[in-house]
Amino acid sequence: MDKIIYFDNAATTRVSKAALEAMLPFLNEEYGNPSSIYAVGRQAKKAVEEARRRVATAIGAMPEEIFFTGCGTESNNWALKSAAALLEKKGKHIISTAIEHPAVLETLKFLGGIGFEITYLGVDSNGQISLDELSKAIREDTIVISIMTANNEIGTILPIAQVGEIAKEKGILLHTDAVQAVGSIPIDVVQMNVDMLTLSGHKLGAPKGVGALYIKKGLKLPIYIHGGGQENGKRSGTENVAAIVALAAALEHRVSRLPLVELEKKRNRLIREVLKIPRSSLTGDPKNRLPSIASFVFEAVEGEAMLLMLDQYGICGSSGSACSSGSLDPSHVLLAIGLPHEIAHGSLRLSLSEDSTDEEIDFVVEKLTQVVEKLRKMSPVWEG
Repeated sequence: MDKIIYFDNAATTRVSKAALEAMLPFLNEEYGNPSSIYAVGRQAKKAVEEARRRVATAIGAMPEEIFFTGCGTESNNWALKSAAALLEKKGKHIISTAIEHPAVLETLKFLGGIGFEITYLGVDSNGQISLDELSKAIREDTIVISIMTANNEIGTILPIAQVGEIAKEKGILLHTDAVQAVGSIPIDVVQMNVDMLTLSGHKLGAPKGVGALYIKKGLKLPIYIHGGGQENGKRSGTENVAAIVALAAALEHRVSRLPLVELEKKRNRLIREVLKIPRSSLTGDPKNRLPSIASFVFEAVEGEAMLLMLDQYGICGSSGSACSSGSLDPSHVLLAIGLPHEIAHGSLRLSLSEDSTDEEIDFVVEKLTQVVEKLRKMSPVWEG
C-alpha cells in the first residue's frame, strides 16, 4: 500500500470539506476586520456571531457563553488561571486528576508555584476516577475542580455529569477539558453541570489555530487578554474569522453524525485484530471509551522504534500525546493507570476517522505484527 495511512486523528485531523468550504470566502473575498463599521467589516462580524451561535447550539450552550480562542491550550489556561484569580480570596485549593493533558497539568503546576494547592486524583487500571475519592478530597477552601471529559491517550470517558452534580452541590466551579470529546460523543454543558468547557478545532475537522471556551452565564472571569475589547471584552485581538467560521462548520457536521456507530465498529475490529499479537494489551476502559481511539502496550517493545518502523510503511500512529511526543519519558497517563515503566515504554495509540477503511486496518495489523516480532527478536529482555 503506497498511500499514507493516517491513524493519528487524536493528534490532529484533516480539515473537513464542510470547514474548508466555509472558511475560503473569508480568506479572499470577505476579508474585513469584524471591528470595522463598513459593510465588509459588518459582514465579518455577522459571520463570527453566527459561528458563535452554531458552536453554542452544538454543545447545548447560549451564544453569549462561547468565547473564541487560539487553541485548546489557551482555553485551558484562561479557564484555570482566571478562575483561580477570581476566587483566590475564597480559597486556594484545586482538584484535578493525574491523567490530564499537559495543557492542564502545566497550568496547575504554575498555579501551585504561586500559592495554590493542587490535589491530583488517582485513577484505576481503566483510567477511571473514584467519585468517592473526589468527594473526600473536597475541602472548605476548594474553589475549582478540573477533570477532562475523555482522555486523549487511552480514550477513557470520565463521568463528568456525576462530577458536575458533586461540584454543583458543594458550590465549586467545574472546568472540563473536552478537546478529545467534543464532536466524538454527545456534549451538553447543562446536563453535565459544567461551568467552563474547553474545545479545539483541529481535533474535529477545523484548521489548527482556533478553539473555544464555554463560560457559564453569570461567571464573571477576569479579562484574559487586554486590548481592543473583542470577545465581549474578555479576550482582545482581531478575530480569526476564517478559522472561527470553519470551527462552527466542522463541529456542526460532526455533531450531526453522532453517535459514530460505524467508527466504533471499525475501532472494535482494530482492537480485536491487534490483540491477537502475543503479549499485547489494550489500555483504557474497554467499553466506556471514545469511538476513535484504540491504545495498546506491547511487552519488550520500545514505542518510538515501533513508530519509526511503522512510518516506513506509511503508517502514522502515536506513542501517546502528540503534545509530549518529544519526551523520552513514559506516558504519565500509562504510569497513572499502574503500568510499570518498561511496559509503558511500549505504547501505541491508533486513532481512526470515519474515512478509515477495513483495508487500511488489515494493512496496519499485518505490518504492526511484523514490526513487533522484529523488535522482539532484537530485544535483550524478550524470552518469547
